[in-house]
Amino acid sequence: MSKEVVVSGIRSTGYLHLGNYFGAIQNYVKMQDDYNCYFFVADYHALTTLPDPKELKPNVYRVIAENIASGLNPEKVALYVQSDVPEIPELYLMLNMLAYKGELEKTASFKEKARSQPDNINAGLLTYPSLMAADIIIHRAHKVPVGKDQEQHLEMTRNFAGRFNHRYGELFPEPTAFNFGEQLIKIPSLDGKGKMSKSENENATIYLADEDDKIRKKIMKAKTDGGPTEQNSEMPDYIENIFMLMKLVSSEENYDKFLADFNKCEIRYGDMKKQLAEDMIAFVSPIREKAANLQNDIPMLQKIMQAGKEKARASASETLANARKLIGINY
Repeated sequence: MSKEVVVSGIRSTGYLHLGNYFGAIQNYVKMQDDYNCYFFVADYHALTTLPDPKELKPNVYRVIAENIASGLNPEKVALYVQSDVPEIPELYLMLNMLAYKGELEKTASFKEKARSQPDNINAGLLTYPSLMAADIIIHRAHKVPVGKDQEQHLEMTRNFAGRFNHRYGELFPEPTAFNFGEQLIKIPSLDGKGKMSKSENENATIYLADEDDKIRKKIMKAKTDGGPTEQNSEMPDYIENIFMLMKLVSSEENYDKFLADFNKCEIRYGDMKKQLAEDMIAFVSPIREKAANLQNDIPMLQKIMQAGKEKARASASETLANARKLIGINY
């Protein structure tokens, strides 16, 4: 029986952080044995925010390296760069003929970007959902691991696939969200404001490339208070966030100790943060070091990217040939 196809991508801007790891990459690693996986670096998507050309290539290499260092096996998955697959922009063009201006303008991501970069409201921002749809259905994906903020785009992908099938003939499955039936993990910012981010709250975000001392400083600055005054009190959000991080990277013994201290009103947040910092370093440093070694071996990264490109293009070219045939542009 053939494996179901899973597709997901990550933009080639900013540094990967704990939120990327626990919200996405950890799931990618779980999927790679049971699904036919296509994971890509979304460098075309990055162009909507006009990144510095000098930074784009090293950013792509770093994202590839950090994904591998986090557990992805390029022999088990197609790990590739979006711009290495020319079939994607061709399908993107086809889907734009089935996308309507009104629905594109209503997407939450377009509204947010239009507010944050009012001097650069480009066509790529508007048609971001149709490029994302092309990324997914070029491999006729069945499942897409997405966060809450991407659910609207996935629904639009289903709509575009359905419109193509209705107009030209059955070709594309309508992909569904995939999260292992569990609630998706959102990693909170250390300052208690929102979630960790590639581009915002840098001092409140733990990056996979952070050095040990930087991790210590960031965690020791995490927001706390004077501690509970009644036993078994409800935790404020920012304290709950610290316990969540400890649950993810610390031993069960350490977590249980500080939880018991909190419930008995004996918590010493300074001691808790020191322990969390050391546990976080033990978690992040092997990923950081493996990724750094890979980034120093560009020929190896290029070999991995070439293998991923070949896998991705084999799938994409078959899909595009079928799409051309159904539309009638196979002369």
